[in-house]
Amino acid sequence: EGASLEFIELSTDGHYLITLFSTGLKVSSLTADGITAFMQDASLDKNIADAEGLHLSIWPALEYEMMYKDAWRMLRDYFYDPSMGGLEWDRIFDRYLPLVERCSKREELDDVLRQMAGELSALHVFVYGGEYNIPNHGDPMLEAINEIASLGALLRRSTEKFGYEVIKIPETDPDFHMVDGLPMYSPLSSRTLSMSGQDGLAPGDVIVGVNGESVMSVPDINMLLRNVAGESVRLEVVRFNSTSKLQEARKLKARLLESKGEDATESVFALPEPLIVVPLDSEGNSNLWYTAWEWKTRETARHLAADAGFTLGYIHLRDMAGAPAEDAFVRGFYPDYDKEALIVDVRNNHGGNIDSWLLDVLQKRAWMYWEGRSTNITNGGLGWDEQFAFRGHLVVLVNEHTSSDGEAFARGVSELGLGKIVGRRTWGGGIWLSSDNRLVDGGIATAPEIGVYNEHIGLGLKIENMGVVPDVEVDNNPRAAFDGVDMQLERAIEVLKDWLESEPIVLPERGPYADLSLRRGVDDCSL
Repeated sequence: EGASLEFIELSTDGHYLITLFSTGLKVSSLTADGITAFMQDASLDKNIADAEGLHLSIWPALEYEMMYKDAWRMLRDYFYDPSMGGLEWDRIFDRYLPLVERCSKREELDDVLRQMAGELSALHVFVYGGEYNIPNHGDPMLEAINEIASLGALLRRSTEKFGYEVIKIPETDPDFHMVDGLPMYSPLSSRTLSMSGQDGLAPGDVIVGVNGESVMSVPDINMLLRNVAGESVRLEVVRFNSTSKLQEARKLKARLLESKGEDATESVFALPEPLIVVPLDSEGNSNLWYTAWEWKTRETARHLAADAGFTLGYIHLRDMAGAPAEDAFVRGFYPDYDKEALIVDVRNNHGGNIDSWLLDVLQKRAWMYWEGRSTNITNGGLGWDEQFAFRGHLVVLVNEHTSSDGEAFARGVSELGLGKIVGRRTWGGGIWLSSDNRLVDGGIATAPEIGVYNEHIGLGLKIENMGVVPDVEVDNNPRAAFDGVDMQLERAIEVLKDWLESEPIVLPERGPYADLSLRRGVDDCSL
């Protein structure tokens, strides 16, 4: 009672059942008496193996050879094409085996595995994981000491101002502070600091100290931000472009001193003040900047559409993996399902496996409309059936970093005639996988296992090694992108504007009410 089963396996000789519970490791004989005793051991205190101090000796050279053989064999047995693409797979084994004998560390074995698996020229071949001699040895304390926290802003060292000047603070959707458990605002933003009664910084303000140390006393401010992610940190800041309660009090004091004819310059200008912030870890910082880009792109898309004279919904999907991807689609789609146009942005999408659900939602068609005495489809009434069916025009944005299921989604939109594709040719991974052909140390050389096709296109759906070719090809100029111009997004708006001009989205007319009165000249109801 209270114990959970974590692992169950047979011994290699088949004579014992090995079960790992949260309370300990239990070994039972695979005999009638052994199984009976196992079933009757409700307290799980019999046949418990003493695993305290258990160690396993490894001969790396032999283990590397075994993992190479296992990886080669599982690629042979798992790869979707039994002919291995026409390769002489036995000769591939012999070609790279001598290199394995020269591997002195796990990273070198990874290199050999990549070369061997790369002979298949399949995009969903990845080599990762396993046991590495990492310097932190998996010790959380060592990892934390070497992790640099972030203040969630772009900073520039300024010798003229004796500190680090705030250049940019990323801003995100004000409707969301925490999404999927991650903070969406910068630690220096007023949206974060107002909750503790403080005022945020602004571009042009300067950070001069961290926890009592001058930022100019070290080569880089990051040296003062190690091992402080998620903890309170005291900054000393000089406000040039933002205000605070302390600054307002100083200004009031200055006015009083000036009214007495005294010099008040030092009371207001260039005086540091404390600010307590909680820095982000590296993952949180990356997420913050990406989320800021998402919000800015969505707002830009809406403004461009408004200027072009139509209503627009915009959804960006980072990947197609699980609840976070589903949440992103729901947050973006359902508030805007009734717009004239929709952009689903899968640029930089890492893949996953929810394309069928997205396509199912987008394939809904309105066939019936609702209208009462006071409500209809234009003023907040029930709208239409099927509920939440999108009636407008759809554009999918892709680029060279759109991969895997992001590509499958784009291909599905094209094949089903749901919309147009705009951007750049995608990554080119059209053979799917389950990533379950693991090696003995937990690493893997993934095998593309599942070929996909339809009645029009052969295996790979013209994605594998080719990528999805957009209907309208346009690249983002690097210089323009750095300056904040999204040429692919602008082109998508142009495509939708032209599309709406040729095929406007209009609501159907209700038609006249039925005339239930008796017509003139009819004396009774007889036929």
